[in-house]
Amino acid sequence: MTEGVNQQKIQSGPEVYEAFFVPAIFQAWTRRVADAAMVSSGQNALDVGCGTGVLTREVAHRVGDSGSAVGLDINVGMLDVAKRKVPTIKWRQGQAEKLPFESDSFDAVVCQFGLMFFEDQQAAIAEMLRVLKPGGHMAIAVWDCLENTPGYAAVSELLETLFGDETAEAIRAPFGLGDKQVLRSRFTDAGVENVQIETHEGSACFPSIQSWMHTEIKGWVLADQLDDAQYQQLLQAAETELQTFITPDGTVALRSPAHIATATKG
Repeated sequence: MTEGVNQQKIQSGPEVYEAFFVPAIFQAWTRRVADAAMVSSGQNALDVGCGTGVLTREVAHRVGDSGSAVGLDINVGMLDVAKRKVPTIKWRQGQAEKLPFESDSFDAVVCQFGLMFFEDQQAAIAEMLRVLKPGGHMAIAVWDCLENTPGYAAVSELLETLFGDETAEAIRAPFGLGDKQVLRSRFTDAGVENVQIETHEGSACFPSIQSWMHTEIKGWVLADQLDDAQYQQLLQAAETELQTFITPDGTVALRSPAHIATATKG
């Protein structure tokens, strides 16, 4: 299907997230996060804040038939899409701050770009540590600071100009743990003393500015904040203000670095 047909047929936020965000941004990080958690054949592994399951699917592939992969998310709509994609994976609805699992249950626990949105980040990390087996590995990915992600900094400025600071804050929120000292403090406060944090370069790629804006607005935190008229206003402004991110072939390419924090349970 063409980009335009896709955007017409895919309506819900979770569907937009899976169809556009996953290939543009999230798919590329799954191997890095799974590697960081040392996920391997035969393990029991948990993906916290799994969304539509892109990382869970990678984890399930690695643990194989002799292991078990579980994807947990609080958003039922995200889980519905995940179940349709791979019904054989174990999908659970629940809070990261109160994981519905026994202590020492998993060989590996992963979380890809979800920690920033948890209501109590310290509690969520403590819960991930609790359900991890002694000797098990944890890997959590978060985006780097907004100032190191110029494409999204530009979108934030554009949204603030058009609609005010509250709307712009929704785009800034995913970068709230970009400061390594702040990120490290979340782990130490949760009782994780041996955390290691490494920064990795990454990129986000979209077919066009229109596709980029459609993905950000319809599939993410602003889905319910902008009406159709405001969305059209944003599209028109973005075509002018975000030209610097268009490559010679007409696609959009953005620098998108992230931190991966790892720890081993003693």
